Amino acid sequence: MLSPQEYLEQILRDLTANAPIQSPLRTARGTVLAEDVRTPIPLPIFDNSAMDGYALRLADLTGTTLPVAGESAAGSATATLPPGCAMKVMTGAPIPIGADCVVPYEATDRGTVSVTISERPTLGAHIRRQGEDLQIGDVVAPRGAVLTPRHMAAIAAVGIGEVVAHATPMRVSVVSTGAELRQPGEDLTDGAIYESNSLMLAELVRGLRAEAETSSVTDDPELLLEHLTRQATHSDLIITTGGVSAGDYDVVKAALAPLGIWFGPVAMQPGKPQGFGRLNGTPILCLPGNPVSAYVSFVLFVRPALRKLMGHPDPVGHPIRARLAHEMTSPAGKTQFLRGAYADGIVSQVRGPGSHLIGALAAANALVEIPAEATILAAGTDVNVWLMETD
Repeated sequence: MLSPQEYLEQILRDLTANAPIQSPLRTARGTVLAEDVRTPIPLPIFDNSAMDGYALRLADLTGTTLPVAGESAAGSATATLPPGCAMKVMTGAPIPIGADCVVPYEATDRGTVSVTISERPTLGAHIRRQGEDLQIGDVVAPRGAVLTPRHMAAIAAVGIGEVVAHATPMRVSVVSTGAELRQPGEDLTDGAIYESNSLMLAELVRGLRAEAETSSVTDDPELLLEHLTRQATHSDLIITTGGVSAGDYDVVKAALAPLGIWFGPVAMQPGKPQGFGRLNGTPILCLPGNPVSAYVSFVLFVRPALRKLMGHPDPVGHPIRARLAHEMTSPAGKTQFLRGAYADGIVSQVRGPGSHLIGALAAANALVEIPAEATILAAGTDVNVWLMETD
């Protein structure tokens, strides 16, 4: 059996990042920059006031009162300060030529003809200097950065409206299989169950800022292959769930294995049966049908695959370390991923290890990784913990 790490490496070796494209900044959130974004202007672009107050030349303040000569408002052209005068100045407004400090309103009588100053300023007080944040040519956001609203604000602030980023995998097809599946809200017949995997997986995909399309196919290999072939024509990635083990009705394996899609066991619990390959050139990841198995498989394999396609510099990510609140057990030879409740560096198990326990999955906020060589871990042992999504 492949280890989870070996299987993941097999997937990632097959994938390459989507080609970079020119993207409007306003729609680029979550994309990965393919090149550095450098500022063409200094930031601030001109000396401006950090306070509402009065701009003046410190050498002119021989007493406590100066005449007021006009004002500088945000958006106005840079004015010139007459000798021996103060000028009202608003926050963000250009510092008048000749001024070398700003006195806040709070340290004045707020006069309009003349102003009396109660606290003498220091040279350069409350002036934001041109280029003190960024100089021309400085990197605003580096190659490989995943664009956040913080990056976008900085890029917009230097006047750049487009970025070169890896194209997001916009179309992910999520296909669930099984004759027993019914949609929420439908009546259940004897032996039927409600289908939840496609909803879960689609929302996980959308959390990575890709689009997800869901569909369901019954246990007929020919119909499934026809459906998947159609999906491959307009999808960047296909995810199937169910039908990958060794049963009589494992339809995904029956339909795809003859085409060279790899199926096999991975030494993990839950999520042992897995499949991966390409259908007419489109990557396809085949996950188990039990909901916890499907969730764990997404975290370990699908999420890194999508991030690789997006050009993410670290597609796998990293677990955190936590201490076990109590003893945990695991079968020998398999990496176990238990549902856990994590807080303040401590993690405890949430109910049992069964791959069908979706209620326990909903109650958890982390996956506790128990190494394949461990069968019993004592309370206080440090382990890897994979935090679940928070939204």
